[in-house]
Amino acid sequence: AIRYLSKRRQERVQLIGDTLCQEGFDLVLLQEVWSEQDYSDLKVKLAGCYPFSHYFRSGVIGSGLCVFSRFPILDTLLYQYSLNGYPYMLQHGDWFCGKSVGLPGVRAGVTAPLLSLSLQLHAEYCRDKDAYLPHRLVQAWELAQFIRHTSKAADVVLLGGDLNMHPEDVGIRLLRGCTGLRDAFAEATHFEGCKNGCTLVPDNCFTDKSELLPFPLGIRIDYILYKAISSFTVKCEELKTTTGPAPGMDIPFSDHEAVMATLHIQRQGQPVGATLGTADPGLADVVTEARTEVGVGLRAAQQQRFSSGRMAVLALLLLLLQAAAALGTLAGLGTEQPFPKLSFCLLAFLALGVLVLAAGLHLFHTMEVKMLHGTEDQMWMVLRALQERP
Repeated sequence: AIRYLSKRRQERVQLIGDTLCQEGFDLVLLQEVWSEQDYSDLKVKLAGCYPFSHYFRSGVIGSGLCVFSRFPILDTLLYQYSLNGYPYMLQHGDWFCGKSVGLPGVRAGVTAPLLSLSLQLHAEYCRDKDAYLPHRLVQAWELAQFIRHTSKAADVVLLGGDLNMHPEDVGIRLLRGCTGLRDAFAEATHFEGCKNGCTLVPDNCFTDKSELLPFPLGIRIDYILYKAISSFTVKCEELKTTTGPAPGMDIPFSDHEAVMATLHIQRQGQPVGATLGTADPGLADVVTEARTEVGVGLRAAQQQRFSSGRMAVLALLLLLLQAAAALGTLAGLGTEQPFPKLSFCLLAFLALGVLVLAAGLHLFHTMEVKMLHGTEDQMWMVLRALQERP
């Protein structure tokens, strides 16, 4: 829902509001609500059904994340991923929105404190040559650590959003392995909706059909994940997705199909649930695979840092040569101006522009290298701990 750019945005936001009023969910997690005015309109419209809401602000244009709840929101927290694409990739724009995870702490009635998370990870854009895979893996890793460190006071963790990863991708396996989260689609007693639970389908009029050519049925990249931490159990009784146009309309709600889960939360006599970080016996292999991909991204970032640094040095040398030539002319060492004055000035401005741009890229890729290197070190520590564990 990008303001002024997305097709029939206001109409679709109105449809989403009407449907949420009719369905009467307990908790609603929305992504890509880029306009705060759209959130304000939804807040007014849904005030009777969802008296509690919050919008998470981040980046230049906002995180796009918001939550509506029938239950009181006790507190909120926003964590912005350390890596989120490149600012010079203007056609993608992920960097400008500051991809994040928003955490509203919710108390469901008088029973379980819920830790619910609304999030979105960096988009894939090209599966064959995925330049953003290391960034998305860093985001998945940071998300897993975020859940581990913030869920200790909760009884139930609910996570919903666009993870931009297929179910078998290393990022989703890393997230589930480190946290013990369960996939509502895989656990649901009853499922109704698009085949295989796909949420990005070719039949949707807002999707790019060329990106889905290898996947004629579509792909599943939107998830509801959950787990019980203390003396509770959580079961997914039903999972549904929307299927195409909204009822009575010629357009769908969004370019993604919505995911709706009915979860049954019950208190037990004894604590249940695996300890965070030890739920998946194959976690070491997943972390190793993820660390390898992060290492590939680290080497690419080091190469980009070297290239931008070399360009900055060359631009600086050109400026110094021009300055020396200008000083020589002023000092009378040269009989005449070596270049026409206009060309000389244009070349100086060009060199200055290249210097500033290259220096900025060098600084950005230096930070990227540090973040990737830090994540690689963290994964190594986890691997060592897993290998030493009996």
